[in-house]
Amino acid sequence: MRHWDIMRYVLTSCVAGALLAGCGGPQAPGSVPFSGSNAQKRVQSAGRPATGAGHYLYVTDGGSHYISAFAIDPSSGALTHVKGSPFSTGRRPVGEAIDPTGTFMYVANAHSDEVGAYLVHPKTGRLTRVQGSPFAARAYPWQVAIDPTGKFVYVVNYSSNNVCAYAINASTGALTQVQGSPFSTGSHPSGVAVDPTGKFVYVPNAADDDVSAYAINPSSGALMQVPGSPFAAGSAPRKVAIDGTFAYVADSGSNNISAYAIDTASGALTQVQGSPFAAGNAPVGIAIDPAAKFVYVTNHGTGNVSAYAINTASGALTQVQGSPFAAGANPTSVAIDPTGNFAYVGDIGNGSSGNVSAFAINAGSGALTPVQGSPFLAGRHPFDVTVR
Repeated sequence: MRHWDIMRYVLTSCVAGALLAGCGGPQAPGSVPFSGSNAQKRVQSAGRPATGAGHYLYVTDGGSHYISAFAIDPSSGALTHVKGSPFSTGRRPVGEAIDPTGTFMYVANAHSDEVGAYLVHPKTGRLTRVQGSPFAARAYPWQVAIDPTGKFVYVVNYSSNNVCAYAINASTGALTQVQGSPFSTGSHPSGVAVDPTGKFVYVPNAADDDVSAYAINPSSGALMQVPGSPFAAGSAPRKVAIDGTFAYVADSGSNNISAYAIDTASGALTQVQGSPFAAGNAPVGIAIDPAAKFVYVTNHGTGNVSAYAINTASGALTQVQGSPFAAGANPTSVAIDPTGNFAYVGDIGNGSSGNVSAFAINAGSGALTPVQGSPFLAGRHPFDVTVR
């Protein structure tokens, strides 16, 4: 299954039609109308920035140009809408990320070729637009990642085959393009992640079946290709998750997970023995729990979540007993709260509405159990989920 087939899988209904129709060029901008041990590793997963406390969940709705915000019950994992939610964005919000302090959120608006920036209220979870937002990107900005220092934002542009790099104003959250930005990628970059040391950026290229790797200039945020990059992946790689030692890529076209060991000096990738590891049909979203014990993957075509235990020495994956676990229709994304207690899955659904499926994580086995009240209604087409 090639990348256009996967794009149809991932973006159903009006989202798919709008994306495929618009790949010939930029879209008109939209408005934004509202005011030691492995267990100690810092983990940065695509779509789930490392943050301090997991009190709020944010869901981009690619079907109605909004972000839904939920408060997380710390005991049960249940979700309650934040007052004022949903919050308006640009056209077709898809990827999102929150800075390490939990202060700023950045959203890729695919149909208005821009990045929205928001201030996250620490006590209520409400979003307020950062002055000067939105900030220009290139054609079809798709996914967002932030370095662990909170200094730089990286946004992959699906149709222009590059990645924009921005410096974050620590006081206001405003973005300024890094000199030399955008930086070239392969064809149709579909994910982006920064390693927990803040040294490297990884980008899966869906049409080239590989992963581009970059070294970050720690002063400027500029990117330089790692020697040997790009590195071979499976068919139509979509998203990438990193635990500092290993990188895992969801290969939607070949229904598996490619696993790599990261050279911590150069950033180069080497396939882990036994890789790739089998997943369900059209795996898309991927995340690692904060203790770096488990990997969770959404299988868009089979409506479930595969769970794996990580061999901390080799990086190899073993399916958790009971995996895969049932989710809603067409799940596209997964995020783990910073406590490691709960997993949240964005289910696009089959019709005009979608949900977030919430699960409690068994700390010993990694198995998932639905949270009472799950799934929770979350707009027309929940695309990405991020926890603060």
